[in-house]
Amino acid sequence: MIRIAAAVTSVVPPESTQQALGYPSLFLLVLIGALVPVVPTGALVSTAAVVALHQTAPFSLALVFMTASLAAFLGDAALYWLGRRGLGSRNGSRWLEAIRTRAPEDRLAQAQRKLNEHGVAVLVLSRLVPAGRIPVMLACLLAKWPLRRFARGNLPACLAWAVTYQLIGILGGSLFKEPWEGVATAIGLTVLLGTAPSAWRRLRRLIPAQRSQ
Repeated sequence: MIRIAAAVTSVVPPESTQQALGYPSLFLLVLIGALVPVVPTGALVSTAAVVALHQTAPFSLALVFMTASLAAFLGDAALYWLGRRGLGSRNGSRWLEAIRTRAPEDRLAQAQRKLNEHGVAVLVLSRLVPAGRIPVMLACLLAKWPLRRFARGNLPACLAWAVTYQLIGILGGSLFKEPWEGVATAIGLTVLLGTAPSAWRRLRRLIPAQRSQ
């Protein structure tokens, strides 16, 4: 039994090593996820919060919050800057085209209308709405907001986003003793949070169609 415990201890990296690798990895993945929507950044933040909750080092949760919000802010700023370059070019850019393809016409029209009515408040809330970030960003681009104005509104948006998904991770991690159980719960909650609004919209469109038949 002693040999087995020693073997397990030698395989599992110490907490200091996990932190040294974990925070840079979280930063890079959230940054990439802000540029290219192939990384589930919300689930990453929730998972990191679960791991930090079970660590003994002080300020682990604060470091997760700062790392995630900074990476999201810099990623959004970089994508917005690339989109502005595309608007100023005659031939556009692949980044601007990617932003356009990820913003359906109906969502873009809704974002433009709300942006005209409420201004920066819409930008602050856009990161908390599933699939709401890109349509609002494109609306800001088409409205020719300067990068500085976009950044001022996007900073509280990234802070609120990081807090929300970190709280999901803390909730999932506090329910179970084992970290992997908290991670699974946090991922499930983030998936539910991301898919519930679109499922509700589809259900609302389906009910009138069935009534008319």
